[in-house]
Amino acid sequence: MSKHLRKRRSQTTAKSRSKQASQLRIIGGQWRGRKLPIIDAEGLRPTSDRIRETLFNWLAPNLNGSTCVDLFAGSGALGLECLSRGALSATLIENNTVVAKQLEQNCKLIDAPNADIVQGDAQDWLLNQTLTKRSIDIVFIDPPFAYDLWDNTIERLTQSELLAKDALVYIESPRGKVYKIPPEWESLKKKTAGDVDYTLFKYSV
Repeated sequence: MSKHLRKRRSQTTAKSRSKQASQLRIIGGQWRGRKLPIIDAEGLRPTSDRIRETLFNWLAPNLNGSTCVDLFAGSGALGLECLSRGALSATLIENNTVVAKQLEQNCKLIDAPNADIVQGDAQDWLLNQTLTKRSIDIVFIDPPFAYDLWDNTIERLTQSELLAKDALVYIESPRGKVYKIPPEWESLKKKTAGDVDYTLFKYSV
């Protein structure tokens, strides 16, 4: 193969990857197959389709009518998937102003009135307790991997008293990452995909 042809194929592959990275595809529920634009921002790492397929199989019995919170929303992949599959509401918290604005626009595109987009810091939001106590059924903790936010976020979530009885907590982290788990959190499911560990806990009280 000539150098010129290899270069053209490389450029085509790069463009294809760039195109894929700029879109979010909802994989189940009423908006299944819908593609939404996402911002190429630092630290933004949408949960892959493969992981989401497994995760939402785990969550399926608990989604209908649930109250969900995504503490590090990014592309909105997890919160919007919840709403597509029957969640009552989803609060999506995103610190990046531009990314949060894109989330608002995407919610308008698919007509998702039960999505509450909060532009701000997740840990500050937990301290302010903008929801009533014991009101969250499902919470997602998937922070940018470059920042070590797992322990502080878990601690503040526990202190907030926002988790409902038998609430589910999903955590995504780099492979082998160790973080402190409260004794009342029961590990239900855990898998690894490439360099990512993902675990589902139950708040057992």
